[in-house]
This record gives sequence, C-alpha cells and structure tokens, in this order.
Amino acid sequence: MSVPHLGHGRPSWPYAARLRSKYPDRYREDGFGLWAVVLRETGEMIGQCGLTMQHILGEDVVEVGYLFHREFWHRGHAIEAAAACRDHAFDVLGVDRVYAQIRDTNIASMNVAIRLGMTVRGRFIKHYRGVEMPHLAFAVDRG
Repeated sequence: MSVPHLGHGRPSWPYAARLRSKYPDRYREDGFGLWAVVLRETGEMIGQCGLTMQHILGEDVVEVGYLFHREFWHRGHAIEAAAACRDHAFDVLGVDRVYAQIRDTNIASMNVAIRLGMTVRGRFIKHYRGVEMPHLAFAVDRG
C-alpha cells in the first residue's frame, strides 16, 4: 500500500507536518488517511483532506477532516474534497456513518458539515495543551 504524495508547492505547516509523520501508520493500520488537495489548474497543494479513525462520543469512528491554507478558504474546496471522502467511506470502505468533529466556534466548518448532509449528534470536550475546547460531533448516515 502506498502513501499519497503530498506535493512540494508550499512549506509545510507545523500541524500538517505532524500529521504527515503519522500517515504511514494510519495507512498500515486503517487502510486510509489524509490526502493532499491540489488545484487542478496548477498542481499546487492547497491543503489536505481525508478519513481517519477518531474517538468521538465514546466510540472509535471514521471521521472526515480537512485543513487548507487560509487563502483558499471559502472557495468550495473543503466541500468538494470532504464530499469525495464521505462518498469513498460509504461506497468503497462500506462504513455506515461518517463523523466530523468541529470546534463549536468554527462556523465555516459547521457549514461544510451541513452541506455534506451531516447533523449534530452530540457535544464533547477536547483537550489541547491543557486547554479545554468544546466540539460538536456532526455525522451523516449512509443513505
């Protein structure tokens, strides 16, 4: 199994670099992970999107996640990429439900989840570097 190529168009962000270091393990253990998102016109890497296993609301679930360079926000890229990942989870992996964990202040990501057909299934707290951050658990079931 090969790990997706992440491109060379931009310097990596510290968070993205930490995620990339985990890609080989994710693919080996789960059979899926995050992919590069590149512009068709230029081949430039503008972010990443994919499926990962996450612990949400007391269970291990398949989650769609995404991270984009700020200048590419609000252009529809997250919706397009996340919808393709959701469809892959249902059609290829055969999962019955796909989640998205979203910070309760991140309205743009909530709107992406809603456009993917997701609804709020619960609330939970994540701990980042000693800070409690409220999150919403969005999910969509296989149609």
